[in-house]
Amino acid sequence: MSIIKIKQVKSRIGAPADQKRTLDALGLRKLNRVVEHESTPSILGMVDKVKHLVAIVK
Repeated sequence: MSIIKIKQVKSRIGAPADQKRTLDALGLRKLNRVVEHESTPSILGMVDKVKHLVAIVK
């Protein structure tokens, strides 16, 4: 699988608890942090759940 970089671009303040847990599971704890994950279906589903808070960086 390929590696994707995920960056948190919006604040988690005001987001529902399940979206905050998803950000924690992805390893995103602060704004503008970038994490790398393999692009597995589970990771892509997590990114889709919080797509309004994160961005995929090249």
